[in-house]
Amino acid sequence: MKKLILILTAAIFAASCSDSLEDLNKNIKDPTAVSGESLFASAQKQLADQITTPNVNLNNHRLWAQHWQETTYPDESNYDQATRPIPDNHWREMYRDVLRDLKQASINIDATDNDITNELKPNKLAIIEILNVYTFSDLVETYGNVPYSEALDIENLTPKYDDALTIYKDLIVRLTAAINSMDTGKGSFTDASDKVYGGDVALWKKFGNTLKLRMGITLADVDGATAQAAVESAFASGVFTSNADDAGYLYTSPPNGNPLNDNLVLSNRNDYVAGKTMVDLMNGLEDPRRGAYFTEKDGAFVGGVIGDQTVYTDYSHVTPDILGSDYPGWLLQYAEAEFLLAEGAARGYGVGDAASHYNAGITASFDFWGVDGAVAYIAKPEVAYNPAAWKESIGTQGYLALYNRTFASWLSLRRLDFPVLVKPLKAESGYPVRYPYPVSEINLNPDMYAEAAAAIGGDKTETRLFWDKNANTWGF
Repeated sequence: MKKLILILTAAIFAASCSDSLEDLNKNIKDPTAVSGESLFASAQKQLADQITTPNVNLNNHRLWAQHWQETTYPDESNYDQATRPIPDNHWREMYRDVLRDLKQASINIDATDNDITNELKPNKLAIIEILNVYTFSDLVETYGNVPYSEALDIENLTPKYDDALTIYKDLIVRLTAAINSMDTGKGSFTDASDKVYGGDVALWKKFGNTLKLRMGITLADVDGATAQAAVESAFASGVFTSNADDAGYLYTSPPNGNPLNDNLVLSNRNDYVAGKTMVDLMNGLEDPRRGAYFTEKDGAFVGGVIGDQTVYTDYSHVTPDILGSDYPGWLLQYAEAEFLLAEGAARGYGVGDAASHYNAGITASFDFWGVDGAVAYIAKPEVAYNPAAWKESIGTQGYLALYNRTFASWLSLRRLDFPVLVKPLKAESGYPVRYPYPVSEINLNPDMYAEAAAAIGGDKTETRLFWDKNANTWGF
């Protein structure tokens, strides 16, 4: 009996020692799962970085809007999308680094049961949904038909591509539901996990409505009824009403600085000068914002020839303020909202007076850049709103106000076809109105790729997307 007791005691002791030794290998300081809030913060930063960066491998819309011109390597200014995997990189960033993190953030937050934060959960989920819609709308506006209903499933390596118009209309439904679910009397994320609004639900609701306004206007030439309903409901619910509402990701210092600073200051690169198209337009209007956008060269504002190899020291440059490490990454702004409302009013939607919104858009831009003289500028005959040529008026002044806004400026140019851009010196294609599908999709998802390419009219950079019904008159 004594032997049995000794054996059992030894076994128990050995087991407890084994457990203790195993416990030594456990990291008790780190969480076993990433919080939904952390995933949201990561997705938000990845989105802001992708929209903001000037990296030619990721985002070339300052070049395609002809706001800037390259110096040594003008390939992207000449619409080269093949030398670098630009479409692949954007696809990866938006699907993997933004949408996948947002999806998991939503799952984790929804599954968390905490008496202290449970009442914040609906607002957090609504904000995540708004950024989902923002990201998917960018993908549709960039490629056309894309994976949607079968997207983000890591078990499905060959998702089908859904019809772009169907996706876009469903996104508006989802966005409306998210906006309507928000309770502005309650909080959401903290400052640490929301670097845009610090969890301010009222501002996120305005953001959602302003996004809905933009999406509604985008549909105007293809589905007028849906467009008008979206625009009018967004306006009634409450869009941006001042520059204080602007949605800017709050960058800080390296390594969390603005990608403009990372790519153009810390790297000590002189890759860009002012673009001749924008500079010449502003010079012709004697636009007071020139000094906020660009530096002078020998007492004048001088832009580089679009598509040409340029010498950095011979031209105007981007102002230092824009290149600051803590300069925000702008996702949506009040001036943009006013020009969208002006367009809605010009189309006969019930959102007020077109000229008033147009003037408010110009004024908002001047105020944002800290520039005086908006009243005198608006009074110039060549600037004053012209209802008989409203696309040219809104398109031109919207273009100037959307300086440094990358995808937003590209969307406006494709929708309104103003101002008139110039053909780059060595253009490799017509004006790029979409990204070609990624090479990775051609190789890994060939059947679905082929079906999608045929459905949109061909996988070409000049293939106009479903909402882009009017060909530009630029001659290229």
